[in-house]
Amino acid sequence: MDYAKQFLGKIVSAKIDRPMGSIHPTHGFAYTVNYDFIPNTSAPDGEEVDVYVVGVFEPIEKFTGKCIAVIHRTNDNDDKVILAPEDVDYTDKQIMALTEFQERFFKSKVIKKNRKII
Repeated sequence: MDYAKQFLGKIVSAKIDRPMGSIHPTHGFAYTVNYDFIPNTSAPDGEEVDVYVVGVFEPIEKFTGKCIAVIHRTNDNDDKVILAPEDVDYTDKQIMALTEFQERFFKSKVIKKNRKII
């Protein structure tokens, strides 16, 4: 999880290869938010660090915003960075609702900056 927590509170740029409204190539679900990765990073799964972009309501190809949270998957090694426009924030419950299209398949919790992890 530390690889993803390093982004909390920071301004981060992401590449979006799965824009809002696109369909997952293997599993067939629709992306309800813009999704993909932070270039030149590395996650434990061997891929780049994944991101969900919240607070943007149109398909985009790239995004720079603030990391407001990390979704820590307790039954998978692929945590997700949550990016939003700098003046936007969401509650844990809102973040989970926005990412439910994919996170429903995993056990996860929202981690935010300066919050004690239990």
